[in-house]
Amino acid sequence: MLSIICPIYNEEKYIAHFLESLLRQEYPKDDLEILLVDGMSKDRTREIVARYTTQYSFIRLIDNPEKIVPYAMNRGIEAAKGDVIMRLDAHASYQPDYFSVLVNGLKRLRADNVGTVCKTDVLNKTPKTLAIREVLGNKFGVGNSTFRTGIDHEQEVETVPFGCWPREVFEKYGKYDVRLVRNQDIELNKRILRGGGKIFILPDTYCTYLARETWSALAKNNFGNGKWNILTVYYTKMFSSLSLRHFIPLLFVLSLIIPLLLAFVWWLFALVSAVSLLAYTVLLSTVSLKLAVQKHLNFFYLLTTFFVLHLSYGWGSLVGILKLPFTKR
Repeated sequence: MLSIICPIYNEEKYIAHFLESLLRQEYPKDDLEILLVDGMSKDRTREIVARYTTQYSFIRLIDNPEKIVPYAMNRGIEAAKGDVIMRLDAHASYQPDYFSVLVNGLKRLRADNVGTVCKTDVLNKTPKTLAIREVLGNKFGVGNSTFRTGIDHEQEVETVPFGCWPREVFEKYGKYDVRLVRNQDIELNKRILRGGGKIFILPDTYCTYLARETWSALAKNNFGNGKWNILTVYYTKMFSSLSLRHFIPLLFVLSLIIPLLLAFVWWLFALVSAVSLLAYTVLLSTVSLKLAVQKHLNFFYLLTTFFVLHLSYGWGSLVGILKLPFTKR
């Protein structure tokens, strides 16, 4: 029995696309349940879901009045009937063999969690959104995250997108940390690894994540990601809850701000900020130009997306640090 848990909130733009990809799964429907845990959506999400729950008895809607993902996952885990539990995201679609590959891999490897590559795409394809898509799948945009940049062989990793676990994992390592608005998956995976568990990424299938399509939405999302990197360390009291790559944008932002502040004491410090910004711009301009030529994309949109992604992420981390004295554990 496989229990799918998907936290949702105001997903009217994506929910039908998501559910249709689940209905195309090869996995036997008699051994499947889909639990949509909704944070009391205010758009048409619940109306759209109701059409599917009426037609398909294995799809259920569960209320999540606390609204945030860790509460949704814990409610789903408690309600789930399955021997295997899988988390999905409504902003993504899944290959027809996705469920089968992950469940079989979990059993074959005797793993505590398995996942696969998450390719990035956009719902509406324009020169701007295609540039955003490219940056979010590029190593200069997202670092050395294997599930974003791709793999060609099965390997052990620190984390995977979403996740597929044997039910007993949550009895052994605990459920989701409800203090974490973001990074709850990474923190759980780090907890599993510290306890001696094994996490694998599989090359045999993939899912496709539908990215945000405007710079403002991208900046808002990554500002939150950056801020919650700091708060995750604060709440868990462990730097090992995350990886070094999560803090690189913060170091870049600090390399710009701190020398500018020191320039009030001695103006030459401003040159450090200038050199840091120039080096960054030259590097990303070179990368953007190469991508623009190879993939026929807009250079300006690529370069701007890199800037928006990194600066919003780093600024979010800095704001997270500044808020720590006012944050309760």
